[in-house]
Amino acid sequence: MGLHPSLSILGSRPGMLRGECIVLGVTGGAAAYKAVDLARLLMRMGARVYPVMTRTACSLVGPRLLHWATGFEPVTELTGGIEHIGLAHECSCMVIAPATLHTLMEVVEGLASSPVSATAHEFLGLGKPVIAAPSMHGGLYAEALRLVRERGCGGLVVVEPLLEEGKAKPPPVEALAWIVEAVALRGRDASGLRVLVTAGPTREYIDSVRFISNPSTGLMGFSLAFEAYARGARVTLIHGPLSLGVLDTVRRYACSVSGFTCIEVESTDEMAEAVASESPGTDIAFHAAAPADFRPRRRFEGKIPSREGLVLELERTRSVIGESRARVNVAFTAKPASSLEELAGIARRRLEELGVDIVAANPAGRGEAGFASGMNELAVAVRGGATWFIPLTGKRLAARRLLDVALAYYSPRPYT
Repeated sequence: MGLHPSLSILGSRPGMLRGECIVLGVTGGAAAYKAVDLARLLMRMGARVYPVMTRTACSLVGPRLLHWATGFEPVTELTGGIEHIGLAHECSCMVIAPATLHTLMEVVEGLASSPVSATAHEFLGLGKPVIAAPSMHGGLYAEALRLVRERGCGGLVVVEPLLEEGKAKPPPVEALAWIVEAVALRGRDASGLRVLVTAGPTREYIDSVRFISNPSTGLMGFSLAFEAYARGARVTLIHGPLSLGVLDTVRRYACSVSGFTCIEVESTDEMAEAVASESPGTDIAFHAAAPADFRPRRRFEGKIPSREGLVLELERTRSVIGESRARVNVAFTAKPASSLEELAGIARRRLEELGVDIVAANPAGRGEAGFASGMNELAVAVRGGATWFIPLTGKRLAARRLLDVALAYYSPRPYT
């Protein structure tokens, strides 16, 4: 019969999971129905997804549905085929979503009464990550978290849930898939680091309703912030007004968890103050915001009548990057350029002018990249090192590669 028809969606949207396989463990939580959406999204990002289910999960979500969704028949019991061994050797990581208290405790305590926990132990034994997205009442989650911290379980990544209505709920599917992709490909290589990111535009008011700004959406900055969080960093995001589209659900999740702090500002001066306050002790700061360079020397009270002419006198705003006390500073610049080589020259000049560690330059005035676009193209100049090119790609993937460069500069290690 050939390939299952559901496999036709593999790689149908931007992602870096092509050629990867991921095991999806489904346990008996109320959020089990979301496993189908997660499986399909990971497949669209390029991964083959192999489902493994507990007995209780089978009573909530039929194995036939997971078979249809993934193209692979779920493992619902272990046989002489030692399915858990084969899957752990073939695949790069395992995600348990939803993860009940029972399954989490089995993983922590070394028990294996179900195909899900047995497969998880094999992954951990091989040094491969297991990502768990808890789904349970708030009190049970607090107890599970306490036990995980006390007992320790190397390789187990417990994704912080949404705490709503006294319950621990898995993150939005977009957020969880992003975390799975990042951990599968990069592990937790930013663990222990403090990362600060600025994102979005600022507004400098002319009167009570009109302001000077720019079309920045904040997507590049937010992508850097969430990528760093997914890879283990503690993140502070200082942002102006954001326009993230479908990723706004990911932003709302991120701003609710303990390892991700969101500080909303409006003016350039407010952004500079926040950077001055938050950057001491920061390991890497990405200055991805597009703060207004000028502001009216005088702000008018009320609303200036539309029929009247107006002459504005502008003054320069405060330097945001100049307030940073981070160990490594990554600046962004947008300039017109006819080629990547010209863009690289711009990046190297700005590196010296700004006195920072890394400059990421993107071409201005091109509709398919940069401002108000979901895509980006970067020439990245590193102090004392080479210039790296990130070809035209989605901002989420561009953020991953730029974080690779920054981490390698901060603590030299191989990267591609």
